[in-house]
Amino acid sequence: MLEFWSVNNIALKVVGYPMSYVELLGTIFYLWSVWLISKKKILTWPIGIVSVLLYMVLFYQIRLYSDAIEQVYYLGVSIYGWWRWSTPESANGKILNVRYSSPRKIVLSASITIAISFAMGAFMSQIHTILPTLFPDKASFPYLDALTTIMSFTAMWLMAQKRIESWYYWIVVDIIGIWLYYVKEVKFIALLYVILLLMAINGSISWLKTTSASVGRLP
Repeated sequence: MLEFWSVNNIALKVVGYPMSYVELLGTIFYLWSVWLISKKKILTWPIGIVSVLLYMVLFYQIRLYSDAIEQVYYLGVSIYGWWRWSTPESANGKILNVRYSSPRKIVLSASITIAISFAMGAFMSQIHTILPTLFPDKASFPYLDALTTIMSFTAMWLMAQKRIESWYYWIVVDIIGIWLYYVKEVKFIALLYVILLLMAINGSISWLKTTSASVGRLP
């Protein structure tokens, strides 16, 4: 049974790219979860958890340990999001509604995201000198890579809070990802990000339509 989840167990080839069952299923569940969240379906969280676990197995096998550890964060936020979306708010007893954060919190979230991204980018730009044994080569696009990582963290957290601005983070992440992965010649992933970009745009429009009359803002 364990052999089924091996990266060497190829399911199919996509434009000459051998895709394992674990990657194929992880991608299917991930895209499914993105579509579900655009429709504000709570099923997005358990489906997302499955994709996170599959990607965790995938990244561990191909020794992308940072990406594997990153999935731990997504797992935690997914569990929190599942609970948050299903638990009535104590103030009014209603399930959490889609809304923007207050302008102050929007600026604060963006500022923290940029600051942490810059610090992480600066660190990763020197990682080959700090830990030469583990990272013998200089990082490619360390600041952009750091920005997309931290923006993804912020977007995931905001999405668990049903904040509309979370989609704007995802749109920026996807646009950068398309260019970055295309330049790095992993064109299948670049294509995946094109799909994610279209889904993020659709998700933002869908959420805005349901709140166009009066979008609540938190204090």
